[in-house]
Amino acid sequence: MYIFDTNSFRELFRFYPRRFPQLWKHFDELVSQGEIFSVREVLKEMQASGTDHLDTQWAIQNKDLFREPSVAEALFLREIYGIDHFQQGLERKKLLKGGPFADPFIIARAKVHNGTVVTEEKEKANGTKIPNICKHFGVPCTNLEGFMELEEWEF
Repeated sequence: MYIFDTNSFRELFRFYPRRFPQLWKHFDELVSQGEIFSVREVLKEMQASGTDHLDTQWAIQNKDLFREPSVAEALFLREIYGIDHFQQGLERKKLLKGGPFADPFIIARAKVHNGTVVTEEKEKANGTKIPNICKHFGVPCTNLEGFMELEEWEF
């Protein structure tokens, strides 16, 4: 199972529009097999962008992929925020960004469901980026290209 971040959906639609039919055939198959998910906050982030991008339209049409947190996920969110460094960094990012904030929800969903996070964020020394938090909690994390490699897609 893969849990997609907003930026990975955006990269997918930006660099691989529907004119890449083989890619989309594989991607749509994973969606229909229940292997690709995200969280409600990602859908909110996409909608809050104020644009009418294809990714936002696709997200609205596939809103069942964007799940609300379960009780187990909410409990894991407490673990993330229980670490002062992560709490302070995540709160700072949320304040700077404003509006919906999906990062901890993405990580919690992946942790609870043994999924892999797909994000374009990069690990930063002593940072609070998604890959940093994933690494701390032993949650697999990759980017869009890594996702395609894990699926062994060749075009």
